[in-house]
Amino acid sequence: MTDILLNIDASSVDWSRAQFALTAIYHWLFVPLTLGLAVIMGIMETCYYRTRKRFWKDTARFWQKLFGINFAMGVATGIILEFEFGTNWSNYSWFVGDIFGAPLAIEGIVAFFMEATFVSVMFFGWRKVSPGFHLASTWLTGLGATISAWWILVANAWMQYPVGCEFNPDTMRNEMLSFADVALSPFAIDKFCHTVTSAWIIGAVFTVAVGCYYLLKKREEKLAVESIKIGAAFGLFASLLAAGTGDGSAYRVASVQPMKLAAMEALYNGGTDVGLTAVAWVNPFSQPDYSNEGEPPLRIGIPNGLSFLATRDAHGYVPGINDIIKGGYRKPDGTMALSLDEKISRGSRAVNDLATYRSMKSRDRKDVSEDSVAVVLNRLKANMPYFGYGYVSDAEQTVPYIPVCFWAFRAMVGLGVLFILFFAVVLFMVYRKDISNAKWLHVAALVMLPLGYIASESGWIVAEFGRQPWTIQDMLPTWVAVSDIGSGSVMLTFFIFLVLFTMLLAAEITILCKAIKKGPKA
Repeated sequence: MTDILLNIDASSVDWSRAQFALTAIYHWLFVPLTLGLAVIMGIMETCYYRTRKRFWKDTARFWQKLFGINFAMGVATGIILEFEFGTNWSNYSWFVGDIFGAPLAIEGIVAFFMEATFVSVMFFGWRKVSPGFHLASTWLTGLGATISAWWILVANAWMQYPVGCEFNPDTMRNEMLSFADVALSPFAIDKFCHTVTSAWIIGAVFTVAVGCYYLLKKREEKLAVESIKIGAAFGLFASLLAAGTGDGSAYRVASVQPMKLAAMEALYNGGTDVGLTAVAWVNPFSQPDYSNEGEPPLRIGIPNGLSFLATRDAHGYVPGINDIIKGGYRKPDGTMALSLDEKISRGSRAVNDLATYRSMKSRDRKDVSEDSVAVVLNRLKANMPYFGYGYVSDAEQTVPYIPVCFWAFRAMVGLGVLFILFFAVVLFMVYRKDISNAKWLHVAALVMLPLGYIASESGWIVAEFGRQPWTIQDMLPTWVAVSDIGSGSVMLTFFIFLVLFTMLLAAEITILCKAIKKGPKA
């Protein structure tokens, strides 16, 4: 492992990253709508169960039909995404598969089968089971989708903040020490809450947009108005929750991924009383010279905002990119931050000690004492937290691409604020004014739908770009995690997936539009 991985073609790394990003981005176009519509259709059927009115039954079945179309597409892309860990990232899978595979296995065995079971009852059981059991099946379908998201996000959060594990030099694998630490990591809880609430926003925006489409067309007005009421109320609730969970998620990032936070804020040199940047000019097409620049030009910020966000103290210290590289500041846990040079040195010693240990433990070595093996093993364990830095050669490799992180973060936050205002206005109009004739609002709702997806994808871009160059934070860089395969093979499958996923997306949009045009009566 210590020799062959560095000989992998650099273009294979880039194409493997591009292919995984492509698959993940397309997959996430389907998932948030599934999670959001799961709640919407549950609320609709609950209204039917309580009132026994035919209108609510037709409405619930209409939203369930749209849910089913989107659900099928999400499953197809998700399966391919998981297979890529074995095809393109086999070194990663070998190194941490014992840990990373556990939540994915649980997701497949428990959550996915739970969805598959109850979704069939939901679609085909209207005349075969009692109304109460059918209602429970509808909510359990949504719960299964949410539990599925939980385990996937646990796996992703572990990559951002690896806990509950220990490296075994004899098997060359990281092994799980505590399932509870992995499954209930504070980072995982924050990521799950923020991701799911942001997905609810997509479902709410979609519901309001469909309702406003019907009002524009002067049809299905009762369904439209009632759907807008439920969608807007649920959307405002989800938007406020997303703002709160986003604050908690940013606080965790500041604690365990300070370089990501520095890239999100284009903070080159940190300090105390640091302001939170609202907007600044960061060239989106080139990495800034962070080592020689001050703060970005045209910066407008909230005084002391970043210090409070990152430390819960308006005067707290927040390290910038150069501070993280140089080290020497006090971290949130009270320890002193090591310089990048020191981390690289310790990581190199860990890599070398691992090779030495493997050589000493080989069967044909009879001249090695147990004491000498123990010395090497203890030194390896001491330096193992910096193992990934042994494959880093300079500081530039450890700094994410700042423009993408900076602007994606602002797109996510800015649109999040816009959603709060949008849902508040919709609720005001639907209860205090005549929303049926507010064409400007109907058009605005249709425009908000793609903006919802832009905000959701921007959040994932911040999370994954900001983690670079690590597949697992501080443990495994991307160029060490890939499979040793030719770049031509990955390039070919990249374009095959691009065509297939684009066709899937076009098919879903077409089928959804046809179903919406037909309406519930069809």
